[in-house]
Amino acid sequence: VQLQASGGGAVQAGGFLRLSCAPSGGTFRGYSVGWFRQAPGKERSFVAAVANSNMRPYYDDSVKGRFTISRDNAKNTVNLQMNRLEPEDTAVYYCGAGRAIISTISRSSAYGYWGQGTLVTVSS
Repeated sequence: VQLQASGGGAVQAGGFLRLSCAPSGGTFRGYSVGWFRQAPGKERSFVAAVANSNMRPYYDDSVKGRFTISRDNAKNTVNLQMNRLEPEDTAVYYCGAGRAIISTISRSSAYGYWGQGTLVTVSS
């Protein structure tokens, strides 16, 4: 499965962006789908995901209440609505798909397929 991520850009603090992830030539059926991010000089870290087992969202504490992940099965996309963005949210955002289960939902190693990344820059 090849993933295409889009929607990044540059905004001021307090602004919003919407990221989208879609599989090319395939489907998300059977996969958990998540968003991770990597800031300069830091490791890739979990942001949010929808588990395949129960279709529920899971979030890192740093984005709870500000970000919303949604899975649109009709359009075969997974979206990340990011509100009240902060400079600390600046990073390259990656979508991933894999056989992650609830206990591994936040581990990047549980995702076998990745998109190319989309840059989000939040200025103060």
